[in-house]
Amino acid sequence: MNDFENLYNKHFKYVYRYILSICKNTEIAEDITQETFFKALKNLKNFKGQCNVRSWLCQIGKNTYFSYLKKLKKQCEIDICESNSISCLEDNLILEENVSEVHKEIDKLENVYKEVFCLRTFGELSFLEIAKIHSKSESWARVTYHRAKLKNQKKHGGKHL
Repeated sequence: MNDFENLYNKHFKYVYRYILSICKNTEIAEDITQETFFKALKNLKNFKGQCNVRSWLCQIGKNTYFSYLKKLKKQCEIDICESNSISCLEDNLILEENVSEVHKEIDKLENVYKEVFCLRTFGELSFLEIAKIHSKSESWARVTYHRAKLKNQKKHGGKHL
């Protein structure tokens, strides 16, 4: 097996679960995940190792999903012109704004908090899995995750992500 096959086999299910958690649709998640790995393959030489490879893949997946939403929005705009129905556009704008706001807030966190929060929340990894990724203890992963939540709550007057 080559390096990319190992990368794909090792991280596919985590990236898929992350994408599924933000789009809530298995077919879309499968397509976005495949596109994510295609983009990763094209850009593997540019990966500098400044973050965990799983985080890098999830970032590509998130950006790919947002691009998909933009394309969907444009398609709805075309459909609106043809059918005078705005519900599709409104639904997609609300979804895009909510997802976008959550990710903007997460992006404001310091890198370690952001990565642990995303792995736990979107990647649905256990604290033990997160600890292994960072070569830390399970309690470190728990504390870091809870600190990330607290930092966000302080910024927003107690509101949760």
